[in-house]
Amino acid sequence: MNKKLTWVVVLIIIVGGYFLLQNKPQPATGEPIKVGFMGALTGDAATLGVSIKAAVELARDEINAAGGVNGRPIELVSEDSECDAKAATNAASKLMTIDKVVAVIGGLCSSETLAAAPLANSNQVPLISYSSTNPQITSAGDYVFRFIPSDTFQGKFAAEYVVNTLAKKNVAILYCLSDWCVGIKDVFKGRLAEIGGSVVAEEGYAQESRDLRSQITKIKAANPDIVYFLGYTEASIVGLKQLKELGVTAPILGGDAWDDPKIPEGAGAVANGAQFTTAGGKELSAAFVTEVKARSGGVETNTYTGRGYDILKALTQIMKNTGPDSVAIKDALYSVKNYNGVADTYTLDANGDVTTAVYIIREYQDGKIITVEK
Repeated sequence: MNKKLTWVVVLIIIVGGYFLLQNKPQPATGEPIKVGFMGALTGDAATLGVSIKAAVELARDEINAAGGVNGRPIELVSEDSECDAKAATNAASKLMTIDKVVAVIGGLCSSETLAAAPLANSNQVPLISYSSTNPQITSAGDYVFRFIPSDTFQGKFAAEYVVNTLAKKNVAILYCLSDWCVGIKDVFKGRLAEIGGSVVAEEGYAQESRDLRSQITKIKAANPDIVYFLGYTEASIVGLKQLKELGVTAPILGGDAWDDPKIPEGAGAVANGAQFTTAGGKELSAAFVTEVKARSGGVETNTYTGRGYDILKALTQIMKNTGPDSVAIKDALYSVKNYNGVADTYTLDANGDVTTAVYIIREYQDGKIITVEK
């Protein structure tokens, strides 16, 4: 190769490298855009919340490494709403009025989202939940959205699974006195009656209760074909143990809050065979699961983990067009159609709800959660 040709090749390499560097995404360095996160990081459902927060932080880091929102990085401001209405009110108030976030990702429990909804509407800050399923959220206001189906769907699915698939008709209901438990219970009861089932016992308990033996004794006396047990993590561990202890042999079905690895780990062998309904969607990639678990200190991912990630990614796409204006973000959320996330594909309706719902059946076996029916 002669010297002239050599220099031409070197020049091509230099120019090509320059353009590659120019086209490579540059980390965001402008003024940060504050986005809020609220969820249960302590107390009931904390295992769920820690995993979801880790996924949202992963989304933030990926977004910022790719240039952020038109050169501006996302700053995530997180608050612990404890699966509690009062804590959620305090968290939402701080995020919206002191931190001045442009949107809030959350809450986790339905009681959190319903408590924060009036603040979202009065402060004109979008509130987008990854896991709150109470039917009342549909009408909670113009600034309230969710990337998870309403229990209007889940309660009906559970009733149909009990009667049509499991061939059980006499149902005892054990449920916590929270917005989520009561909401799904009411939908379940309505659909159960329509398809020929009946409720032979209905026992409520305080969400913070750690002794359900009084309620379980009444349930046992009703001799049900199946127990529909709705609860959050800590009471569910206790309840599963006490159902076994008091000799209830009927099969047990729970709801999506049971997609928490802490429950089968804590209840042990007595949880074996207990099933629950939860939202379906896409299977999370192994790389995503590994990264989120590493960030959360080894906590397993759950039904909602990828949905929290998807919300921040969708918000980023919206803000690239609208800018960090809360009212404009709210308006654009109503136009979300076929957004392709890691956990699901989302289209939002005029109420801020997802338009489709698919459910699967999962089961506890030997301290693990397995999928038994898709």
